Amino acid sequence: MTAIETQVQYATYTMTSEQVYSQEDDWDRDLLLDPAWEKQQRKTFTAWCNSHLRKAGTQIENIEEDFRNGLKLMLLLEVISGRWSPQAEDIYCERLPRPDKGKMRFHKIANVNKALDFICSKGVKLVSIGAEEIVDGNVKMTLGMIWTIILRFAIQDISVEETSAKEGLLLWCQRKTAPYRNVNCLLFNLAWLQVHPDDPIGNLNTAFEVAEKYLDIPKMLDAEDIVNTPKPDEKAIMTYVSCFYHAFAGAEQAETAANRICKVLAVNQENEKLMQEYEKLASELLEWIRRTIPWLENRVAEQSMRAMQQKLEDFRDYRRVHKPPKVQEKCQLEINFNTLQTKLRLSNRPAFMPSEGKMVSDIANAWKGLEQVEKGYEEWLLTEIRRLERLDHLAEKFKQKCSLHESWTAGKEELLSMKDYESASLMEIRALMRKHEAFESDLAAHQDRVEQIAAIAQELNELDYHDAVTINSRCQGICDQWDNLGTLTQKRRDSLERVEKLWETIDQLYLEFAKRAAPFNNWMDGAMEDLQDMFIVHSIEEIQSLITAHDQFKATLPEADKERMTTMGIQGEIVKIAQTYGIKLSGINPYTVLSPQDITNKWDAVKHLVPLRDQMLQEEVARQQSNERLRRQFAAQANIIGPWIQTKMEEISHVSVDIAGSLEEQMSSLKQYEQNIINYKSNIDKLEGDHQLSQESLIFDNKHTNYTMEHVRVGWEQLLTTIARTINEVENQILTRDAKGISQEQLNEFRASFNHFDRKRNGMMDPDDFRACLISMGYDLGEVEFARIMTLVDSNNTGVVTFQAFIDFMTRETAETDTADQVMASFKILASDKTYITVEELRRELPPEQADYCISRMTKYVSGDAPPGALDYISFSSALYGESDL
Repeated sequence: MTAIETQVQYATYTMTSEQVYSQEDDWDRDLLLDPAWEKQQRKTFTAWCNSHLRKAGTQIENIEEDFRNGLKLMLLLEVISGRWSPQAEDIYCERLPRPDKGKMRFHKIANVNKALDFICSKGVKLVSIGAEEIVDGNVKMTLGMIWTIILRFAIQDISVEETSAKEGLLLWCQRKTAPYRNVNCLLFNLAWLQVHPDDPIGNLNTAFEVAEKYLDIPKMLDAEDIVNTPKPDEKAIMTYVSCFYHAFAGAEQAETAANRICKVLAVNQENEKLMQEYEKLASELLEWIRRTIPWLENRVAEQSMRAMQQKLEDFRDYRRVHKPPKVQEKCQLEINFNTLQTKLRLSNRPAFMPSEGKMVSDIANAWKGLEQVEKGYEEWLLTEIRRLERLDHLAEKFKQKCSLHESWTAGKEELLSMKDYESASLMEIRALMRKHEAFESDLAAHQDRVEQIAAIAQELNELDYHDAVTINSRCQGICDQWDNLGTLTQKRRDSLERVEKLWETIDQLYLEFAKRAAPFNNWMDGAMEDLQDMFIVHSIEEIQSLITAHDQFKATLPEADKERMTTMGIQGEIVKIAQTYGIKLSGINPYTVLSPQDITNKWDAVKHLVPLRDQMLQEEVARQQSNERLRRQFAAQANIIGPWIQTKMEEISHVSVDIAGSLEEQMSSLKQYEQNIINYKSNIDKLEGDHQLSQESLIFDNKHTNYTMEHVRVGWEQLLTTIARTINEVENQILTRDAKGISQEQLNEFRASFNHFDRKRNGMMDPDDFRACLISMGYDLGEVEFARIMTLVDSNNTGVVTFQAFIDFMTRETAETDTADQVMASFKILASDKTYITVEELRRELPPEQADYCISRMTKYVSGDAPPGALDYISFSSALYGESDL
């Protein structure tokens, strides 16, 4: 149009309205055509018919001859009515009745009648036009019939500013030529004469050539037919002009269709990018969890305390360094998923279904499994450390008791095996007997120690001590030796009792000394063993219990000293009697190996060990007091941080309900909440430091607080996740508001209605509350209708309605969204009503990026009549909206 408008000049021409229809009236009344008009109509109508017939691969040469058999006439009607298609089974194809193939006159009349019946079915009244005239080649009737078809299919549907058909077309011409000076288009047949008189034929030929080249409008008239005719045929002119109207209308329609497609494709491309990002982030997070769980499930215990403490330090590094970024990634993944689903819902796309095993629920389950394994691993570490500590203590205690017992039993077997009584005197025999009785008493006293050694060995085996073989071997040797000692003791007693009758005298004093010295010596051995006994405690109460026991032991020392003095007094009596009666003493008590000097030395050793024991106990008291300070220090912070986290969780859970104002104000408030929470992180870090000091001091319990570090960590992670999720919900509400065109007042009304029926004040409505809300807004709900609405607002069957779902429902009916049918119709326009589209048409009508996107995703159009490379836009449009697969 632009080329024509720039190359054709117009002169002013006017005509009265009474003259507008005079030509058509004269033509109908006279029933004859002006030869010039007939020529113009033949040319114009023939060119117009061929512009449509070429779509079916044919054309006409002589208008009154080529339509006589009715075949091309029926084909023309199918093409211009949109019923023709290369494939009969095409969804857009609804052909006319099948034509008769015979060449007889009655076959031709039947075909023409089928065409005329179709024209009449379109509401056209045919006057004086019969099938016989068309078959006979009546020029006037044939031209009249073609004009009727042109009026019905090319001009009747034209509508411009509440005017239609001929008047609408004329008004369109006037609007298009209004900006040009000296152009006043009042009549079709004379408006063409308003050409600059210098070169009217050249200007018209230029206009016709430009229209044919750029608008695909075939040349329907010669410039000489218009310029050399005083009054050109109006019907020919109107036919020609209608082609211009449809060409420009089609261009505008194609531009609109291209814009719609670009918009739809841009949304689809953005959504695909978000989906790919979600898949990538989900895969990385799941892979990290998959790699981490086997490490946490590895419960192979180390044999040394140092190695186990290194495992504990590695676990702390995992908690402080490696896990926090993954917690943030998990939270961001949920936010991205919710944002993507909101965008898909707003653009009328089907919900995004991630790959198998990458749903948000799958990630949540994997994360839950990780935390369960993590908790079990920490408990296992602490249990193993306690076990190793206990094992080290028991092993050292076992070695000490074994050394004392082996020291006592050294030489006892050789002594019991001696047969010295065979050559001994009476006194010596008696002495040997008493000595053996003392040994038996001593042996019985050591029975408890052997039982203790066996019990410690059994406990070491039960706790899976790494050097259990050595322990068992040593314990078995002691037990075997003990059994042998019992056997030898009994044999020696039998021998002594057998010869006891031969001896009559006995030194009572030596015997009494031996009897007193042996238990007292055993008591001192036990006291020395207790004073050197190792201990392990975990509280002030336990060490105080040991101190109390030690004080009780010290209280018995005066009585023990009295016993020592009594025993030493017996020895003094022996010396006094020997001096009195002149007895020469050998210096050896025949009834015991203990000498007064042994008793004195051991007593001195006991008195030396008592203050050393006091010092050890006081040092342990200082250590336990330090541990108690650490417990109280941790508890003081934990008792503040724990309730603070709980309070913030409760505040955030009600923030979406209680905060007033716009969504942006709500977002600002939530961001401030988030910043306050982030600023509080230093308190968590300080508590972590105190917790580490407690674990390094092997403190595993704390009666001053109910909060453990694990409780605080879990609460802190839940708090960060909750504030991030709440901010994401407000962001989605902003997206919904902007996409749906909802005003702040409407959002406030929705919020007020939602809060009124949210009886639990938890940001969600039960189905009964939601039904009451709908009834209050005027909905007349039956069970079936309410069930349908619930499937919209609660598609996952959670049993509650969130505020986001409530807003989506309230705005769903009024939202303007694209549909698959609209996109198909747009592609059909670009494809010039074909059921397929070519690569050239896509590149001509769409921007390069959208054109490449369509070409890469459209499937090939399979049809024998389609050109090579034709693409199927119908299945592509359906796939955009989830109605089929690409």
